Amino acid sequence: MYYKSLFLFQKSVDEEGSQSLIKIVTEGGPMAIIIVGILLVLSILAIYIFVERLLTIKKAGNIDQAFMNNIKANVAAGNIAAAKALCQTTDSPVARMVEKGLMRIGKPLRDIDTAIENVGNLEVFKLEKNLSRLASIAGAAPMIGFFGTVTGMILAFYKMATEQNVTPDVLAGGIYQALITTAFGLAIGIFAFVGYNILVANVDKVIFQMERTTVEFMDLLQEPT
Repeated sequence: MYYKSLFLFQKSVDEEGSQSLIKIVTEGGPMAIIIVGILLVLSILAIYIFVERLLTIKKAGNIDQAFMNNIKANVAAGNIAAAKALCQTTDSPVARMVEKGLMRIGKPLRDIDTAIENVGNLEVFKLEKNLSRLASIAGAAPMIGFFGTVTGMILAFYKMATEQNVTPDVLAGGIYQALITTAFGLAIGIFAFVGYNILVANVDKVIFQMERTTVEFMDLLQEPT
C-alpha cells in the first residue's frame, strides 16, 4: 500500500512537472513556441548524430591484434590471396587500407604508401561525417536561445510601455520566453559541444591506430625474405 501511494505521488509530480513546462512555453507566446520547436529539433538531431557517430567510430577502432598477426604470417608465407581474403572479411578502416596495400604489392614502396594513405584519407572522411553539423548545432543553439531572450525582453518592455497597469502577469509571457529559450539553447549547445569533442578525440584514436598499422605493414614489406 505504501509503495503504491508513493508511485501514485511520483506519477502526479511528473505529470504536473510536464504540464507546468508546457504551460511555461505556451505562455511565452507564438515566438517562444517557434524557438523552442526549433531547439527541440536541434536537440533530437544532436543526440542522433552523437550516438550514431560514437557507435560507428567505436566499431572502426575495434581492431583485433590477431588480424595483423595473420596478415604478417600470410605475407611472410607468400600467401597474398589469403591475406586479401582476410581483409575482405574484416569490416574496418585498417583492413581496407591493408587490402589496398596488398593489391599494390610488386610496385615501388612509395606507390604502395601513397595508395594506403589515399584510402586512409577516405576512411577518415567517413568517420568525420556529420561532425561539422554537430559543431554547428553547438554554436547555433545558444544563439537561437539568446534570440529568444532578446525577443522575450522586447515583448516584456512593449507590454510595460503599453499597459496601464503593469503587473507581474503582464510581463510573465516575455520573461518566460526569455528564460526558457536561453536555458534550452544553452543546454543543447553544451551537450553538442561536449559530444563533438568526445567524437573528435575518438576519431584521433582511430587515426593513430590506422597510422600505426600502416607503419607495421610497410615495415613488413621491407623485411628481407
